[in-house]
Amino acid sequence: MKKFNFKYRKISLVTAVIATAMTLSAFIPNQEKPKEEKFTNLKVLPKNITPDELKLVMREFNSSLGVKCGFCHTPSKDDPKKMEFASDENKHKSIARDMMKMTAKINKKYFHKGSKEGEIKAISCKTCHNGQKHPEMKIVSL
Repeated sequence: MKKFNFKYRKISLVTAVIATAMTLSAFIPNQEKPKEEKFTNLKVLPKNITPDELKLVMREFNSSLGVKCGFCHTPSKDDPKKMEFASDENKHKSIARDMMKMTAKINKKYFHKGSKEGEIKAISCKTCHNGQKHPEMKIVSL
């Protein structure tokens, strides 16, 4: 009878330990790495851009042009409150890409060397747009 009692206690103890471990594991947060976002239809921005870097670029557009996402991106057909970021339907997206290329060329050609204090180091969207959708055109007579 003592052998049976000892076996029963041993099985009960092992079962209790396993049950406790399983119960506690339910409260441990999942330690999986979040999946890296893969952006599609990037034609000017680097294909390996991080989500944080992309947000910075987009926020710079917001600030420099005084616009929101819908200025360049197309609303989703399923849910107009969401954007189809990969879509090229909105003409402003193509214009933005061209402007990014133009700005990069100008910066590479004219601002690639170290500049002196007080000199322009580079141009950006804000240089011409100054928070406006369309840059102001001024004709200066000499």
